[in-house]
Amino acid sequence: MNLLMLLQSGADWPAATLAQRLGVSVRTVRRDAQRLREMGYDVQARPGPGSGYRLRPGVKIPPLLFSADEISAVIAGLRVLQTWLPEDPVTAGALLKLDQVLPRRLRQRAAATDLATEVLQQPTTAIIATSIGVIADAVADNSRIEFHYTDQHNRSSTRLVEPYRHVLRTGRWYLIAFDLDRDDWRTFCIDRMTGLTPVPGTHQPHEFPDASIEHWLTTDFGRAPRTTSNR
Repeated sequence: MNLLMLLQSGADWPAATLAQRLGVSVRTVRRDAQRLREMGYDVQARPGPGSGYRLRPGVKIPPLLFSADEISAVIAGLRVLQTWLPEDPVTAGALLKLDQVLPRRLRQRAAATDLATEVLQQPTTAIIATSIGVIADAVADNSRIEFHYTDQHNRSSTRLVEPYRHVLRTGRWYLIAFDLDRDDWRTFCIDRMTGLTPVPGTHQPHEFPDASIEHWLTTDFGRAPRTTSNR
């Protein structure tokens, strides 16, 4: 986790500075700091308007508490993601860091799983991890994102949306979101989205119009599987 890497420097970090360095909201920093505490890290907080965080000096970093089967699931999942992120170093970096921090027994299982796993199905389109991260933070924070979109007819537009979920369907990644300018729900091919930018502030998100994403996508209302959003 990038937050942990910054805190391990031993410095006292203002929350706003951490948010800026990580490219997330202060709310996300607070959430991630709490998650680190739940994992056993002694992350100390300074309350007040100038709130900040630090990792207690001399704290012993707890081991990664995975079982061998859990590590197999993680490694196999990362190998699948490598297929979908062929130009992105993030999955290779994650595999390398796991190798550095896992105890020997789990490192052996991870290496065995990596050796034994081969992903044959190639994606129709590639995506980048940064896009997934921006979408994920916006969903968690009830915030909005703006991006440039090029549809299947090569028409370009700028969209302001409330992300709801990103889904993998028929060999392609889609974003399901409420389009503020069109006042309606839309799906977008993530590989056609560029310049994803978080919009500051939180909002009351629109309620998704169906109990099931799959049902929504397969009805006339969802008009799926879509390869572009409606203009």
